[in-house]
Amino acid sequence: MKVIICVLFAAIVFSASLRANTMTLENAIKVAIQHDPWLKSSNHRRSAMLSMSREALSYPDPQVSVATMNLPVDSWEFNQEGMTQLKVGVMQMLPRGDSLEIKSTQLKLNANKQPILQLDRQAQVRRDVSLLWLDMVQAKKTLSLIERDSVLFEQMVEIANASYANAVGPTRQQDVIRAQLEVMQLDDKRSAAFQQLNTAKAKLEQWLLDDSLYNKKTLPISIEDHITLPKIPFLAPQFLREGHGDSQTLVQYLARHPQVVAADVTTYQAEQGIKLAEQAYKPQFALNASYAFRDDAPNQMSRSDFFSVGVSFDLPLFTDSKQDQAKAAAIAEFEATKTDRLIVLKQLFANLNGEIQSIQRLQQRRSLYEKAIVAQSAEQAEAALTAYTNDDGDFAEVVRARIAKLNAQLSALAIDIALLKAVVRSNYYLTQVAKETTHEQ
Repeated sequence: MKVIICVLFAAIVFSASLRANTMTLENAIKVAIQHDPWLKSSNHRRSAMLSMSREALSYPDPQVSVATMNLPVDSWEFNQEGMTQLKVGVMQMLPRGDSLEIKSTQLKLNANKQPILQLDRQAQVRRDVSLLWLDMVQAKKTLSLIERDSVLFEQMVEIANASYANAVGPTRQQDVIRAQLEVMQLDDKRSAAFQQLNTAKAKLEQWLLDDSLYNKKTLPISIEDHITLPKIPFLAPQFLREGHGDSQTLVQYLARHPQVVAADVTTYQAEQGIKLAEQAYKPQFALNASYAFRDDAPNQMSRSDFFSVGVSFDLPLFTDSKQDQAKAAAIAEFEATKTDRLIVLKQLFANLNGEIQSIQRLQQRRSLYEKAIVAQSAEQAEAALTAYTNDDGDFAEVVRARIAKLNAQLSALAIDIALLKAVVRSNYYLTQVAKETTHEQ
């Protein structure tokens, strides 16, 4: 008895644990973002760039030299000649113009671009996980509709077989075959729905698995068995009302998309590259100092030591083949980054504009199915079945009406899923970087 009670208690606890760990779409997105290795890599990359930006401000290490000078070769005596010296020198190269500050700024820009790219990555994860989740919803709801109607079709097959075997009513052999064929087609639809469900779950597990769980082949949390259509609001409903007429407003909105803002940062980096190339026209200085020790003369007369200090610098006089070309390359790179930004903006505009038009058309189709097609197909199926049971209808018409009703429901479900997917994709394009996030942060 105690064993039974323990087993029941463990089952209750396990069931409660599963319910507590039941995953919703928002939970799945949070887990996917939390376990995304790209985001972790981006944080490390940002830390590396910040460290490199601080390192870029450092001067080159000073160079120290130690030499014995003017040593006589006849005796190799250090105190024989007055010119013999033991010289210790140090030289410090100075940066060319503001090159160190500019290089540091470029690295800081690259580091500060990572949070922008992380926001884009999070939006991509939200989009991809949501699309897979909607595939699961569609598959599960399709299976639910098929299971509900498959029982009815199997009963219809049994009724048709009995009626045909007993020669009762107008049932014909082709009616029996038709009913059996519809049952097999339902089985095929069920198999396709299971395939869609398993594929979506397998792809979703890729997002939900933690790095430490890859060897265990287990999910950190169970996926919800009874899934309903999630509510996914459109991030900028004003564009649905205005349509695609006001293109300028839409372009201004997309200018804050992470991809566009990241392209802006890349342009700022290229602009700094021009400034860096301009520093090559400035001379580079070097400071040097040395101390030379001399030994006393053989007659014990004291000799003075020497101290030297100097400045050296280069003269960039011939710039045609070096500095001018480097600056021209930097300017060309700057112009290329502006073109790349324009390409990104045009792609986002075209994709979002297409999704908005799809949403508008899908909303019209959904309204038509909700108000007319689904309800009328249900009424037609009910009327055909009533007529057949009253010996006033055709069995084939009953089958056709039931198939039409199921197809209408599946089409309505497909429209709902397609509409939500269009909203999910649009929300990715509508993702914005906060205005206070700039390249100077």
